[in-house]
Amino acid sequence: MSACVPTRAADPNRTERTHPPHSPPPAGPRRFRIAGADVSASIAVFLIALPLSLGIALATGAPLQAGLVAAAVGGLVAGRLGGSPLQVSGPAAGLTVVTADLIQRYGWRTTCAITILAGLAQLGLGCLRVARGALAVSPAIVHGMLAGIGVTIAVAQLHIVLGGTPQSSVPDNLRALPAQLAQMRPSAVSVSVLTLALLLLWPRLPGRAGRLLRKIPAALVAVAGATAAAALAGLRLPKVDLPSWSNHALAGLPEGPVLGLIAAVLTTTLVCSVQSLLGAVAVDKLVAGRPGLPARVGRSRLDRELLGQGAANIVSGSLGGLPIAGVAVRSSANVHAGAVSRNSTMLHGVLVVIAALLMVPVLELIPLASLAALVMAVGIQMVSLNHIRTVTRHREVWVYAVTTLGVVSLGVLEGVALGIAMAVGVALHRLTRTRITHEEREGVHHVHVRGQLTFLAVPRLSRALHLVPHGADTVVELDGSFMDHAAYETLQDWQKTHTAQGGTVEITGRHPGTRISEPQAGPDCRCRPWTPWRNHQCHGPRSVPVAGKNPDGSDRSGPDPTSTGGANGHELARGISAFQRNTAPLVRSELARLAREGQRPSQLFLTCADSRLVTSMITSSGPGDLFVVRNVGNLVPRPGEESGDDSVAAAIEYAVDVLRVRSITVCGHSGCGAMQALLNSEPGGARTPLKRWLRHGLPSLERMADKSLPWGTLAGRSPEDAVEQLSLTNVVQQLEHLRAHDSVARALDEGTLELHGMYFHLGEAEAYLLTERDAGGVFDRVRESDLTA
Repeated sequence: MSACVPTRAADPNRTERTHPPHSPPPAGPRRFRIAGADVSASIAVFLIALPLSLGIALATGAPLQAGLVAAAVGGLVAGRLGGSPLQVSGPAAGLTVVTADLIQRYGWRTTCAITILAGLAQLGLGCLRVARGALAVSPAIVHGMLAGIGVTIAVAQLHIVLGGTPQSSVPDNLRALPAQLAQMRPSAVSVSVLTLALLLLWPRLPGRAGRLLRKIPAALVAVAGATAAAALAGLRLPKVDLPSWSNHALAGLPEGPVLGLIAAVLTTTLVCSVQSLLGAVAVDKLVAGRPGLPARVGRSRLDRELLGQGAANIVSGSLGGLPIAGVAVRSSANVHAGAVSRNSTMLHGVLVVIAALLMVPVLELIPLASLAALVMAVGIQMVSLNHIRTVTRHREVWVYAVTTLGVVSLGVLEGVALGIAMAVGVALHRLTRTRITHEEREGVHHVHVRGQLTFLAVPRLSRALHLVPHGADTVVELDGSFMDHAAYETLQDWQKTHTAQGGTVEITGRHPGTRISEPQAGPDCRCRPWTPWRNHQCHGPRSVPVAGKNPDGSDRSGPDPTSTGGANGHELARGISAFQRNTAPLVRSELARLAREGQRPSQLFLTCADSRLVTSMITSSGPGDLFVVRNVGNLVPRPGEESGDDSVAAAIEYAVDVLRVRSITVCGHSGCGAMQALLNSEPGGARTPLKRWLRHGLPSLERMADKSLPWGTLAGRSPEDAVEQLSLTNVVQQLEHLRAHDSVARALDEGTLELHGMYFHLGEAEAYLLTERDAGGVFDRVRESDLTA
């Protein structure tokens, strides 16, 4: 992975800056320790993974040892290298159908080779940083794929539950089911029924004793109980057969048609990657529900997770193991069991290795019918009623149904392709399904647009607008969530023409009375939607920037104070007037509520005083949401170093102890003048107020100058220059300063406060969140899919 994440030592073209030391050198490396919570969580995950790994291997037709190999490799390799610390990887039920088909077509050794090639493909995708793109797949397609796989698993395992042998496809299994029911073996059915009963009833045990017993995984209890009952009853049933490890089959050279092998690699890569990435996002949601854990664990790094999964599949395939992906059941158990780091995932892999080497006699007592019942239950659970309700509510049930039926009848890759085609068709249908009506009520003409307003609807929009007489009062109501540029220009051109002829136009949103825009104030007005807001006033043309030098020697890029639109003493009054006219009526009721109830912000947002940094804009927040502290360089002085300036410390104490904020964010930004001043600072000289303040940034300078530490990264790339590198490092350093404040340290210990680092790139209009606080820090982009996938 080092080839994909550049470090400072690996970049010889960077110019190094040395600075005199201002603080003691960092402490030496800490001793490796495993938290007790990780140990207990790893045992819980191991007890779930052991029977499931054997059951999935049985369902695929692979050697049963292949499931144990995949579970061990998933814990050790994916757990160590992956980007989601608490996600547990291993043989997944979602891969059962794909793997079973590969084994039947190409044999076991070629299937292992396909697993290796799929791992290499995942490494390539991880290096290309396309992990976020996988999350763009419609959830209806993903849930439909998993539901189709679940149906296939359940129908196939039903034959083993009845004491028979499954066929190669769902239609064949359904056709053979009547004959299998006529020839079912009562002993196999009784063991299967007992397994399913224990699996269903164990989580529902009542009382205090039930709460204690429920800590033992239901899967382990079900298999162990069925095994014990079969042994006591003396039932003669097919059982787990683990051959000697010396006879274990490893990967061989792939044999078969080239196009078929390519399709097999693509299918395995697709299913492994999508399931792992969606699992990582789901784990982030589980982590967010545990107080104090998000700040310690951090959000999943999806590109790194793809790299870790690729490496694990290469190792698993090479050792004769099943394909690997993130597993939801084990991951959720890991989080709920109290895991705090990736050590729990790795330790569970170590326990699987120990069990595979030392517990073979015990494992060979398990009846195959019990494992089949366990896997059948997992398959049934993959058809989630909650998912069906969700896709129905979002009118995507046809996408879900087509994907599910395609996977069941044709295969995974074909079913997903059909689902994508159906999703595209539904999207196009929604874009073209736009209703535009015109009516006159009490002398006012109303044009109502229902649906998405795209270029396809422009002819109908023009016809409806031209039905409005010249000089008439008009209301255009847009009842949709999207308008493209062609429709926007059509509407704006008609609006200007109509108002020039003496008419009035009011454009409202989804709810009547919600004003979107209003007639233009004149030919020189700049207040149009979708235009930059710099010097944004409707009282004349924009001012002309004046070149020159500021007193500090920097370039001047501001309005000419002599121009009519510049700093002529009236901009403040204009801004206040615009607020009273346009904004105050919309926010007056909310501000009145806040005035009555007082402020209850959820976040303390500490950022730079730079005029280009608009906190409410980049956080989509409103009145009462943020408690904001701004200063030059977004600095947090260490306690005791303020030298009479306690303003930042007072704000922190007030926010944490009085306002009870739940998080504190330190936000740096690109092109920071304070960071540039730090880099250009020279020892000695006049002790101006600015220099006295910037001394609180000297620890950041020292941290950056430490050559033993790697460079920070921004979405996987190295910083563009020394200013950006110092800005990133400064965010990490100021978070360390925050922890030194008593109120913050106390709230962190109580689990009531989280600390976040953020970097805003002005030129890209892109926000990055700190995910790892090592040296300069690792900052990743913030995507909406992180929250909704």
